[in-house]
This record gives sequence, structure tokens and C-alpha cells, in this order.
Amino acid sequence: MLALFLCALFGFILLSVPIAFALILTALALMIVSGNVSPALLAQNIVRGIDNFPLMAIPFFLLAGEIMNSGGISKRIVEFAGALLGHIRGGLGYVTVMASMLFAGVSGSAVADTSAMGSLLYPVMKDEGYDEEKAAALFSAAGTIGPIIPPSIPMIIFGVIANVSIVKLFLGGIIPGLLIGVGLMIGWNIHTRKGGYSYKGTFKLLNVLKAGKDAFWALLLPLIILGGIVSGVYTPTEAAVIAVVYAFFVSFVIYRQLDLRVLPQLFISTARMTSVVMLVCGAAMAAAYLITVAQIPQMLSRSLLGLAGDNPYLLMFFINILLLLVGCVMDLTPALLILGPMLMPIVVDFGLDPVYFGVVMIVNLCIGLITPPVGNILYVGCGISKLSVARLSKAITPNIIIMIATLILITYIPGIVTFIPNMMD
Repeated sequence: MLALFLCALFGFILLSVPIAFALILTALALMIVSGNVSPALLAQNIVRGIDNFPLMAIPFFLLAGEIMNSGGISKRIVEFAGALLGHIRGGLGYVTVMASMLFAGVSGSAVADTSAMGSLLYPVMKDEGYDEEKAAALFSAAGTIGPIIPPSIPMIIFGVIANVSIVKLFLGGIIPGLLIGVGLMIGWNIHTRKGGYSYKGTFKLLNVLKAGKDAFWALLLPLIILGGIVSGVYTPTEAAVIAVVYAFFVSFVIYRQLDLRVLPQLFISTARMTSVVMLVCGAAMAAAYLITVAQIPQMLSRSLLGLAGDNPYLLMFFINILLLLVGCVMDLTPALLILGPMLMPIVVDFGLDPVYFGVVMIVNLCIGLITPPVGNILYVGCGISKLSVARLSKAITPNIIIMIATLILITYIPGIVTFIPNMMD
């Protein structure tokens, strides 16, 4: 059954069947082989996968990101980061990473983060004479911080499917997200020392204060979202709604840059992205039900136990290898939905913290967003920079190595992930 599941799923993917339909067809294949074909049962599980209150946060966080891009909030975040770091040699690279980290605190989406920062900063970096391949590689890699620093759409999904506290997952992602950002800055510093980058301007506190004042309302949003969630004032789903209302108010009333005529297009774009995510969630739930009935998690558990014995660190090594390989051929959301329910029981049996495992899994699969042949963010980067996949893949390799080094660090020092969540207990 495990072989059938893997062959059917990856077979459909190789045939370019959309991932949601590949999951549904795989579930049907498992039904046929088990001799229990029930279209009604399949439909019920698809609906059950979508009909979940915490998942309602996804469309609202996506809409908040769309409003921020159109309403001047993203631009002010970039300008504030530029006032802080723009005077350093190769300063726009540091600005890209820092702005991505700040924007990650309000969007929760890698695509939104990459699109916003890439569209704003890449043309400027290119005009300033920066290496276009390295510049594109940097904003693409920095975009993967979006699902790691809270709020995070993948963390909401993982919390739902694995019955783990979404608030603790949010808190657990803070330090790993910051470490990746610092690592990318260090990598950029090494690159700029090779020459071709000059200093531009000097640090002026007055400029920082002015940019900070202008971006104050934009920078306040992450505090409102995370502060309210941690304090228990509202749930992550309610926080997403508040993010939309706040982003609209700031963009339309305070900054006065949001044109009401673009709202229908923003709603349509959000609906399209949401429908894709929700359909995959429903299809994955149907597949997960059949996977459980077929006892595939137990088969996978026996295989991993045979490799790792009773060593949790060896277990995490093999899981990380598995996830890195899966991330190369599957997008983050479906990989999370398929493998999360399969791996969680194994991890719990080994006595590992579910919050720690969830963050490690999401960081791992975020690396897959910038690895060929399926990396979504890689293709977003190619679209913005007009570079070929081959050129951008080569340029982004050092950034992938930095992210893998961070993954190893948080895997074998669990306290990096659990420190802040444990403080809040």
C-alpha cells in the first residue's frame, strides 16, 4: 500500500496533474485496491478538510498582504529598512532581507513577501549596478522567511492537521526566521566583499526617525497581530480579520494610497489563491483518511525505526533528508498536508516536542520553495527578474546552503525553537 501510494501520487504529479486532483486520484486508487469504493466518503472527507475554522485565517492574511502591497505599506517598510541599512556597502541587499523579515510579520505568505520585495527592490538594485543574478537570488531566498516568522499560513495549516497550538508554532518560528535573515545577510556581506559594490551615503539618525515616523503605522501591525494572539485577546483567525481591517484603514485613511477601484481585483486575486489552497487542503484530507485506513503511517514508522533505532537525532536526520527531497518535487502546502499526519505519530512516539517538529518541518519545506524543479518562489523570482530558471538556480545555491545550515542548527538545538514558547507557558 505504501508503494502504491507513492507510485500513484508521484506518477500523477509527473504527468502534470494538478496536485489537488493528483491527491484525489491517489485516494481513489487506495479505495479501489482496498475494495471499499465510496464516492460519498471521499466527498465527505474533502468537505471536512475545508470546513475548519482556523483555516479561515488564510484568505484574510492573503487579503491583508494584497492590500498592503497596493496601499503603500510595503513601500514604507522598505524605506524604513533603507534608512537603517542603505548606507552600507551593497546596502540594498541588506535592505531586501530586513524588509522581507518585517513584511513577514504581517503577510504570512512566501509568495506575497517575494512579490512585494522583489517588485520594489529588484529594479532599483539592477539600476544601481548590482549583480542581477545575486540580487534576484537574494530577494527570492529572503521571501522564504514569510512562512517562518509569524503570522504564518503553513503554521496555521500544520496546527490544524496535527492538533498543535498555532500560537506556540508562531512563537517557535521567531528565532529560526531571524537566524535565516542574519545568515542571508552574512552571505550577502561575503558576496559584496568581492568588489563592485560601493558605499552610498552615510547613516543619518534624522533620516531613520523620519522613515520610522512615516512607517510607524505599518510597523505597528506585527505587534498588533502577535501581541493580541499571545495575550489571548483574539485567536489567529480573528487576528487575520483584524489585519485586513487595519491594513485597509491605514492604506485608505492614513496613507491615502489605496484606490478603491482596485479592491475588486484584490478580492479576485485573494479568492483565486484561497481556492487553490483550500482545494488542496480538502484533497489532502481525503488522501490522509485513506492513508490512515491503509495503515501507511505505521509502515513508514517501521521503516524509519529500522533506520534510526531509538535515536531521535538519527530519526530527525532521516526525516530532514526525506523532507528536503520531497520539497524538490512538491510545493510546501501539499507536502505539509500529506507528510504531517504521517510523521507526527512517529515523532510523538520518540518523545519529541510537536511544536519543535512543526517548525523544523516548515523551515525544511521552505527550502523547497527555492529549489528546482518545482520551487514556487524560484519561479516568482524568475518572473520578476526575467532570468532563466537555470541561471537563478545557480545563483541561489549559496543561500540554500545557508538555509540548510540553519535547519541543522534548529534540528539539533531544539531550544532555539522551544525557548520562546516555553517562556509563555
